[in-house]
Amino acid sequence: MFSWLGGKGQEKKKEVVEVRSVVEGLKRMYKTKLLPLEDMYKFGEFHSPCMNDGDFDAKPMILLIGQYSTGKTTFIRYLLERDFPGMRIGPEPTTDKFSAIMHGPHEQATPGNALAVNPAYQFRALQQFGNALLSRMEGIFVPSPVLESITLIDTPGILSGEKQRLHRGYDFEAVVEWFADRADMIIMLFDAHKLDISDEFRRVIECIKKHQEKMRIVLNKADTISTQQLMRIYGALMWSLGKVMQTPEVCRVYIGSFWDRPLQFDENRRLFEAEQDDLFSDIQSLPRTSAVRKLNHVIKRARLAKTHAFILSYLRGEMPSMFGKDSKKNELIEGLAGIFNHIHKTKQVPIGDFPTVKHMQQLLVEYDFTKFAKLDQRYVDLVDQMLLKDIGEVMKLLPKEEAAIKDRKIVGGAFGFSESNPFSTDKHDLSKESAFDEGWIISEDTAKYDAIFDRLKPNVQGKVTGNAVREEMVKSKLPNSVLKRIWTLSDIDQDGMLDRDEFAVAMFLVDRKVAGDDIPDKLSEKLIPPSKKRYFIQQKPESTPSYTARSMDEHVDNDAGLGDFVEGGR
Repeated sequence: MFSWLGGKGQEKKKEVVEVRSVVEGLKRMYKTKLLPLEDMYKFGEFHSPCMNDGDFDAKPMILLIGQYSTGKTTFIRYLLERDFPGMRIGPEPTTDKFSAIMHGPHEQATPGNALAVNPAYQFRALQQFGNALLSRMEGIFVPSPVLESITLIDTPGILSGEKQRLHRGYDFEAVVEWFADRADMIIMLFDAHKLDISDEFRRVIECIKKHQEKMRIVLNKADTISTQQLMRIYGALMWSLGKVMQTPEVCRVYIGSFWDRPLQFDENRRLFEAEQDDLFSDIQSLPRTSAVRKLNHVIKRARLAKTHAFILSYLRGEMPSMFGKDSKKNELIEGLAGIFNHIHKTKQVPIGDFPTVKHMQQLLVEYDFTKFAKLDQRYVDLVDQMLLKDIGEVMKLLPKEEAAIKDRKIVGGAFGFSESNPFSTDKHDLSKESAFDEGWIISEDTAKYDAIFDRLKPNVQGKVTGNAVREEMVKSKLPNSVLKRIWTLSDIDQDGMLDRDEFAVAMFLVDRKVAGDDIPDKLSEKLIPPSKKRYFIQQKPESTPSYTARSMDEHVDNDAGLGDFVEGGR
C-alpha cells in the first residue's frame, strides 16, 4: 500500500490507495504529483506533451530511422516474416508516412487522424503537429504474434542531396524526437553502400542523441560487400557517427543483412548470425524490462520538469513591472547560460538536468515572460516527495513483476523457432521415413535429392542429423531466417533429424526460394510426403486443400501465395 498526497489545500489529508503494479503506481504518481507542476509551467509546450494512460499502457515501441533505401521496411518484414498493408519497398523514397505497426485481429489500415483521437493508443499528443502530419501517418494492424509484444514504427526515409531541401509540411525532426522520447529502442539503419550522413539526417541525430542508451546502429546489406570492404566501411561509419554524436563512445553497431535474399558474400555468415542473435536478444528483452524503462522515463521527466519550473519562475521574477520589457527579455535570453549556472548553484540542480541552452533560447523568443507563473514551492515539494519516497515504494514491486514475466518472450516471425532447429541461436547436435506416390510434387526430383542425402551418411534409422543438413543447406547462401523456416516445415515429425522424404522437402523449398518463390506458412497437400500424411489433419475443403500437423499449431494461418508456389513457381 502507498500513501498518496491529496490535491491543493489538502496537504494534511492522506488517501491510502493500494497499488498492485508498477504501471498503476506510475499513473497515479504522475497525475497527482507531476502533472500539476507540468500544467502550471507549460512543460508540454517546451519539452514533451502531457502523458496519458495510453503512454503508460503501451507495449514496448521500436522506432526505425534511416535514410531512404536503407532497409527499414524490409527489416520490419524480416521480423514479422510477412507482408503488411501499405508496405512499399524500393530503391527510391517509397515510405512517405509514419506507420505504427500494431497487433490486431485482422489486417487493417487506420488513418492518422482517427488514430490520434483514440485514447487507447499513445498517439493523442501528435495532434499538436496538425493535419500536415496526421495526413501522413497511419496505424497498421496485423495479426502477427510478434506484435502481441511490441509495436514497430516505420518512418519516412530521411532525404539527401537536393531532396532534403523540399519542405515536408511539418517539423520532421520534432516528430522524430517525439517518437524517440517514447520509444523503448531506436534502431538507426545504414546501407553499406551509402554511409553519407545528410544534413537532415544530422539534424535528426542531434535531436535524438540524448537517448543514446536506447539507440542501436545497424549496418545493413553487409552481405553485398567483401570482408576487406566491410572492415573499411565499418571504420568509416564509426568515424562519421563519432563526429555527429560527439561522444567518446559510439552506440553498438550490428552488422548484417536483414532480408531473405541469398547472401552474395557468405564468408561472413557466422558474423552475421552472431550479430543478429545479439540484436534479437536485445529486442527479446524489451517486454521484460518495459516497466523499468517507464519508471526511468518518469524520473527523468520529473527532474526536467522541476528544473523547468525553476527556469521559468526565475525569468518571471527578473522582468520589470512597467517599461523595458522587450529589452530585458532579449537580455535574459542572451544570458540564459549564466541563468542556468545561477540556478545550478542556488537550487542545487545538477547540470545534467538542464535542457540545452540553444533549444530553450529558440523557444523562449515566442513567450511573454510576465505571463509565466511564479514559483509555487508546494508543487515542487510534491515532485520532491515523489522522487524521494513514492518512486522507492513503486520500485519494491519490480522484483515480483520481473519474476512473474522472466520467461516471457516475443514469439512468431523471426523469433518463432524451437531450440531443436539447427538454424536457431543455440545449435545442438541433431540428427529423420520414406515413400512417394502420385501427386507428390517433389517426386520427380527425388533422385537428385536422394544422392545428396546418401552422401550425408544417414544413420541406421535412415536419418541425418541437423548439423549435417545445415552444412548442406547453407551452401544455398540463403540467410538463417529463411533456413529456419524451411527446417521447421521439413522436420515434420519434429525429432530434430530429417529422413529421406523430409530432406527432399527441405531441399525442394531451398531450390524454390533461390529461384525467387516465397516460402509458405505451411505445407500444402502436394508438398507433404505420402509417408507423412498421418501427421496432418485436413482443413475445411477448398479448391486446393492444405494441411497442418497436429503437433504444429503455429502453422495454422493460410498462406495467400501458396497456390502459386505449389504449382511449381510463379
